Amino acid sequence: MLDWILRLLKGALIGTGFILPGVSGGALAAVFGLYERIISFIAHITKDFIKNVLFFIPVGIGALLGMFLLARPLSFFLENYEVQVIWGFIGCIAGTLPSMWREAGKKGREKKHYIILAFTAVLGYCLLYAAENFWHSRLPLNFITWIFAGALIALGVLVPGLSSSNFLVYFDMYKPMVDAFKTADISVLLPVFLGGAACLFSLSAFIDMLFKKAYAGLFHFVVGIVLASTVMIIPLNYNYLSAGTLVCAAALLAGALLGFWMSHLEEKYKT
Repeated sequence: MLDWILRLLKGALIGTGFILPGVSGGALAAVFGLYERIISFIAHITKDFIKNVLFFIPVGIGALLGMFLLARPLSFFLENYEVQVIWGFIGCIAGTLPSMWREAGKKGREKKHYIILAFTAVLGYCLLYAAENFWHSRLPLNFITWIFAGALIALGVLVPGLSSSNFLVYFDMYKPMVDAFKTADISVLLPVFLGGAACLFSLSAFIDMLFKKAYAGLFHFVVGIVLASTVMIIPLNYNYLSAGTLVCAAALLAGALLGFWMSHLEEKYKT
């Protein structure tokens, strides 16, 4: 039961990662130890189908809870306490990094893997910074563009560290999407689901093949992307001389403890 609840909680946090700008659902899946298994399941969906479905039921329920039930309170807290919420997410990711590091090296670690990690972290940061500061475009809101939005969200699952919500913000699609989650607007949710499913099923086999052929290299790449995306979401435009800094520190510590606890339980109950 504890393991089931843990997967439910992880799913809820991953779900919020799909709708929280600056946070990657795929990165959260990676730091919570679910990324590789999700990709393997989608890539080989008929293999151990019942076992995998039972395993992912609480994850799926949690993800839906994260996206739908938390959309409204997240909007409220992001509007009123955005910096504190983001520091909580940063802490949660930081608390799971030791577990990620052990996972990346479980099949060996060579000098080239350190290079891959460092190169990916630097290049990833530069690309994310450029995207955030220099790329902004508007798209019309229709069935086709919502399919595109769903594909972007799926890419956030397949590529840890890629914050799909950031790109939706750039295209002025983020707020309408969150509003659609709040109201369960099927005219938006249906094409988003179709686009996400198409992207997941078309690319997951390729990602799974990469893991089998170059596990250490790809996982160090993932760690580098997670580091880059985490640094990118650090709030800089905030008066850290104010009393709110104490709340930021408390949120960071609470998030770190939560992330460490969840990764510890993941190692204990990993199946």
